[in-house]
Amino acid sequence: MYCKNCGKEINDNAVVCPYCGVQVGKLNTQENKTNTLAIVGFIFSFFIPIVGLICSILGRKNAAECGGNGRGLATAGMIISIIWMVLAVIIGAAAGIAAADIITNQDYYYPTY
Repeated sequence: MYCKNCGKEINDNAVVCPYCGVQVGKLNTQENKTNTLAIVGFIFSFFIPIVGLICSILGRKNAAECGGNGRGLATAGMIISIIWMVLAVIIGAAAGIAAADIITNQDYYYPTY
């Protein structure tokens, strides 16, 4: 058997790793916890990116308390949220430039009497 923490080979009957001191004999109850913030952050990253980013950051911090569960999902939520926000800024800037161009380049009709 190998230690989940340090990766060194240990006795199959060991309860604690003799190299790093981490408990290996019993299942840690933290491994079974669900990282709800990571899940919520990932889902919201597609619909409301700022909420998704905040929840994903909190979910990533919470991953240690959940035995590492949700760390990858929270990271993916952070990346997706950032990409959506950057795209929103680019699209907003392009729309603003296009609107300004339309406003400034209008041909006015002046009737002659």
